[in-house]
Amino acid sequence: MKELLLYMAKNLVDNPDAVSVNEISNEDGTVLELRVAPEDMGKVIGRQGRIAKEIRTIVKTVAQRDGVKVTVEIVD
Repeated sequence: MKELLLYMAKNLVDNPDAVSVNEISNEDGTVLELRVAPEDMGKVIGRQGRIAKEIRTIVKTVAQRDGVKVTVEIVD
């Protein structure tokens, strides 16, 4: 899941070197924290959060195929 999120985020932003994903496992599943450069935050979130919602939907769908629960958080 981490690689999928990195791939999507790096293709959305102007500064792909600043993209990082931190994977945290807990009792509820896995949390993926996405960090991008401050100037690219709007590109990852999108208008009214549409792009962020679609990123979460794609990652969640792929994770369900593998039988894993994954949550994506966009962190500044």
